Amino acid sequence: MVRSYLLLLFCVICWGSNFIFGAILVKEFPPILLSALRLCFILLFIAFYALVKKKWKMVQKKDWFMIILLGLIGTCINQWSFYSALETTHPTTSALILALAPLTTSFLASIFLKERLTKGFVLGSIIAFIGVFFVITNGQKLHFTVGLLWIFLTMITFSISIIMIKKLTESYESVTITLYSNIIGFGGLLPIALFLETTIGLSREVMPWILLIVTAIVMHGICTLIWNHQIQNVGASKAAMFLNLEPFVAMLVGLIVLKNNITGSQILGGALIIIGVLLSTSLKWKRAIKEPTYIKETKIF
Repeated sequence: MVRSYLLLLFCVICWGSNFIFGAILVKEFPPILLSALRLCFILLFIAFYALVKKKWKMVQKKDWFMIILLGLIGTCINQWSFYSALETTHPTTSALILALAPLTTSFLASIFLKERLTKGFVLGSIIAFIGVFFVITNGQKLHFTVGLLWIFLTMITFSISIIMIKKLTESYESVTITLYSNIIGFGGLLPIALFLETTIGLSREVMPWILLIVTAIVMHGICTLIWNHQIQNVGASKAAMFLNLEPFVAMLVGLIVLKNNITGSQILGGALIIIGVLLSTSLKWKRAIKEPTYIKETKIF
């Protein structure tokens, strides 16, 4: 069991660090081209794994509509909006806003899956959104930037994808879902990237390419497989608790790598967000809501 917890912690450290590495990469590549390139390397890794492990299964005709939606919303738009946000938004702010995903997912589940919300969810949501206010304002006047709108879109598309994945995992393994959604996502993103950008915007240095390939394969390939395997050993709820560490990993790595200052507003806001999420998703407070399936697809946190 200790080994499982250490592996989950390793995944969270990688995903938290991804906000910082993403902020570095958007200085070397246009966001949409970066998204397409990362999806290409992720797809190659997942396809190779699926072929070797004989996990490349066919999707039934009735499920293709949801697979296509998942690929376009949960992969194509999600990846594009994430890297577009990191062009102008502080990585720590991005990580903290994305920490709201469990709340958004529960709210969407109440609409589409008819799962009943409770007073605990409402209280936790209020606390979390007060935390978001502190994070966004950073002790100053409330001001929404384009980058913040992008990262909110990332959070919403991720939450929508969790709902769709939850339905699809009733019939398919996570590898199959990830493989096909990445094929659709890459297929949708590549033509747009080629139309909007040129190869002139690509970095000519070797190190950015190494960072791009390594982070794509390790963080969204290997870590995804490790996570999905280990949640079967420790349970979805316990595994989900580790996800709350991602914003603080982003803070620490940002301080070390980018020399980003950690403000009091970020610490206070981050603490309120995590407390709110914990209150809202705790089984003690939300007995009426089914335990969420925290299966990771090729996502950024």
